[in-house]
Amino acid sequence: MFGIGGGELVFILFIVLMLFGSDKVPEIARTMGKAMAQLKNATNDIKSEIQKGAEANGLDAKSLTDITGNINAQINDAKSNLLGDSTNLLGDTATEIDKVKEDIDSISGPVKRQM
Repeated sequence: MFGIGGGELVFILFIVLMLFGSDKVPEIARTMGKAMAQLKNATNDIKSEIQKGAEANGLDAKSLTDITGNINAQINDAKSNLLGDSTNLLGDTATEIDKVKEDIDSISGPVKRQM
């Protein structure tokens, strides 16, 4: 979870037990549980308020996906225009490499690879 292993967790629990005593640990755990629940409720409230505000301004999930879809389409069009047809570049390079290999083989003979 936080990079804490089982041994470290047991050690931390042991230290907490020694510092606060066995009668205070359940009370501390209850308080932490309530705090976590309140935090979760607060974040859900904030999310719902943001969503309500976005819908009030005409921004719902569908319109946002449409906007991002259009942006992605334009980005892909720009990429294809900039790159063009790159398959010819690779094909030409491969044929040139093969020609050089053949020239080297014709001069020195084929090279046997050992594995």
